[in-house]
Amino acid sequence: MRLSVRNGENLHILFWLLKDLCWVMDARVAGLVLVAPTVCVAVWICWRSRSDRSGFVHALAVVLWILANSTWMIGEFFLADGTRPYAIGLFVLGLMVLAFHYLAGWLRGTEP
Repeated sequence: MRLSVRNGENLHILFWLLKDLCWVMDARVAGLVLVAPTVCVAVWICWRSRSDRSGFVHALAVVLWILANSTWMIGEFFLADGTRPYAIGLFVLGLMVLAFHYLAGWLRGTEP
C-alpha cells in the first residue's frame, strides 16, 4: 500500500502533537524519540511534493519549522535552553523560504 501525501500529512500531525505533548509534560525520552518519525514524515512529504513548486516550498517550510521546534525542545530538555538561537535561525529560514516564494510569484505576476 502506498501512502498518499494527505495521509502522510495526517500522520505527521499525529507525531507532531505527540512530540509536543511529551515536551509540555516533560517526558524527555519519549519527546526525543518522537523527533525522528516527526522529522522523517515531514521530509517524506516534502520529497513527495517536489513536483509542485508551491506544495514543495510549503512542505520545506514545515520541515524547517519542525526542525526548529525539535531543536528548541531538545535544548530545553537537555542543554539548559542553549539551542534557542539555532531554533530561531531555523524558524527564520523557513519564513525566508516562504517570503522568497511569494515574492517571486508576485514579481512574475502569478499566484504562488
